[in-house]
Amino acid sequence: MSGGLNAPQKITVGFYALLVIFWLALFATGTKEGFYNYLYSFRFGLIPLIGGIVAMMSAKRWGGLRSAIGKAVFFIGLGLFLWGSGETIWSYYNFFLNEPAPYPSLADIGFAPSIFFYGLGAIYLSKATGAKYGLRNPYAKAFAVVAPIVIFAISYYVLVTIARGGVLLPEGETPLKVVLDIVYPLGDFLAFAIAAVVSGLSFKYMGGRYTLDAVAILLGLFVMFIGDSIFSYTTTTGTFYNAQFGDLMLTTGLFLLTYGVIGFYNLKEPQTQ
Repeated sequence: MSGGLNAPQKITVGFYALLVIFWLALFATGTKEGFYNYLYSFRFGLIPLIGGIVAMMSAKRWGGLRSAIGKAVFFIGLGLFLWGSGETIWSYYNFFLNEPAPYPSLADIGFAPSIFFYGLGAIYLSKATGAKYGLRNPYAKAFAVVAPIVIFAISYYVLVTIARGGVLLPEGETPLKVVLDIVYPLGDFLAFAIAAVVSGLSFKYMGGRYTLDAVAILLGLFVMFIGDSIFSYTTTTGTFYNAQFGDLMLTTGLFLLTYGVIGFYNLKEPQTQ
């Protein structure tokens, strides 16, 4: 059997564990503003920032953009890097401009396209690992059509009917924020839904050596949907603060995406029965 986690994955797991401890300390002390909350936001952005670079570099080992796996690793890595760049800009607003929630802002130049790229990468990965399974299932096809509609309806109800009192564009709120509030969580879910349907959750590529990595990427997309939904809701209701529970969800989602994609850093040996 292959030797388990590679070096970048071990570092990522260790750093994530430290972040969870950091978050628990902030939660236990009830800290909701100030330097340490900003520091948490900056630090969890390092996971996708650095992990994305590692992934894009490792894509060359899979043929780069000439192969499906190479495209998957590169585009997921690019999406992560862009998200990490957005978080770095967010931290600049925090530390130097003393803005706790710069949204919308220049940080969204990194956040917004990240969803497209890591979603595109997940779709490429799904096609390479198990497309023939998912596309044959009529229930999967129905899920691909119905689920986004249901999620959009739920998102609209929570973010507009509840959070905004039924007013799509309340006084003092920009149209861009309304769009981003819905696009962020919906984009995460669409990427997850399409990848799940195309793959049929049947990751047997290359003897099952990358099953855990591929599933981690799928789970990461779903957890990102939860985290972005919480972010959109709390920034609308005025209850957002750095290092809130939504940030822990984003930390976990980004960890899973990064852990999964850097699992392709080395070529693994076939699994033995």
